[in-house]
Amino acid sequence: MTPIPGKQKKIVVLGGLNMDLIVDTPRPAGPGETTEGTRFYTTPGGKGGNQAVAAGRLSQPGSVEMVGRVGADSYGREMTEYLNASGVGTRYLRQDSTTSSGVAVIFVDATGQNYVNAVYGANARCDAHQAADATQAMQGAGALLAQQEVPLEATFEAMKSARRLGVTVVLDPAPARPKLPDGFLQLADILTPNQTEAEALAGFPVVDAASARKAARAIKELGVPGVIVKMGELGAWVEVGGLSQHFAAFKVPVVATVGAGDAFNGGLAAGIAQGMPFGDAVWLAMAAGAMSVTKAGAQESMPTREAVERLLRKQGARR
Repeated sequence: MTPIPGKQKKIVVLGGLNMDLIVDTPRPAGPGETTEGTRFYTTPGGKGGNQAVAAGRLSQPGSVEMVGRVGADSYGREMTEYLNASGVGTRYLRQDSTTSSGVAVIFVDATGQNYVNAVYGANARCDAHQAADATQAMQGAGALLAQQEVPLEATFEAMKSARRLGVTVVLDPAPARPKLPDGFLQLADILTPNQTEAEALAGFPVVDAASARKAARAIKELGVPGVIVKMGELGAWVEVGGLSQHFAAFKVPVVATVGAGDAFNGGLAAGIAQGMPFGDAVWLAMAAGAMSVTKAGAQESMPTREAVERLLRKQGARR
């Protein structure tokens, strides 16, 4: 694995920040039913925040900037402090006094699977200010991480700026949106859907490496330059540039899958910004995602560079 170089390019993250309210339970309650959980706790989350922390812990200090909005409340202050403690810059994180910070209620079942209901709050007020902030932050950057938690217009404009500036765009097409602006997905250099999202885009089930390859190629035919289909314990199918390959998952004990896909995206951006060969960047992402499922929480589960390197040495990057 290529070490962090003496100087890496910046990573800019435009996306949502939510305070996660997490309930561990043997199983989520069904309609009209009450079930008893085993634990409740809060932790900073949101796909944008998660990916920023993941990238921050795998990069040189000061290499990652977060762009977004939080409320003028205790959750907003806590999330900002957590980003700072994780090495993420917050000068482009605006405080909105007109609404609350975003929250997400997450149920984690006995298998580690998670079920999420979010109320986006201040995230939903991201607008042209965030697009402008992202554009300013991207001067000299190597990667833009984006998702679909904040209003798509802001993300769309930021991706347009990234294309003009030559910044690699890694887009997580989650949460799913019923309608996307024309040309939205095509501005992503690398699209990283999970199985469910890949199924929705390709129009057929994704259940294994073969169907993931077929889905990735179908999505590329929509005009998306590169696609990585994330499949959890089944690994990932990568269809980017000249690389067409299945990357097998690392074998680790699973505590909770909250944030695993975000850890992957953060690791991928870190590898890209550090100038790694693309296959190595994917292995870094795979290891980051694997390590994240060994701990509870969202941002709390994002691994350090040392932990990821240990996993890579122990199990080996299977090139």
